[in-house]
Amino acid sequence: MKILDTNMILRFLLNDNQDMAKQVEELIDNNFVMVTSEVIAEVIYVMKSVYKIAKSDITQTLLEFVSLPTVTAEHLDVIEKGITLYAENNLDFVDCLLCAYNLQCGYEICTFDKKLNKLIENKSKS
Repeated sequence: MKILDTNMILRFLLNDNQDMAKQVEELIDNNFVMVTSEVIAEVIYVMKSVYKIAKSDITQTLLEFVSLPTVTAEHLDVIEKGITLYAENNLDFVDCLLCAYNLQCGYEICTFDKKLNKLIENKSKS
């Protein structure tokens, strides 16, 4: 299994370096590749902070990316839910990912973060 790092995913999604983007596209087209939640968090941070991409565009692009047939992840359902929660809430992605672990896996999240606790509480009721 090949794991993609942040730069590989960014080149693919942004197509800001056509040669690199093409290399990543060929890699994804011809191999099963894995992404980690840590890398997705960094991709979101860079797209938002460095490239100033709108949150809605980031989430749509990433949901499409993780839905590609050759892209996989451990707990892909958690990553997808985390991206969706990130789109819907005013929390950072890591907090949304923690909430997704609670919702998808039933893990108890221990935090002092009031906004995260409120999100978990609200989502658990729905």
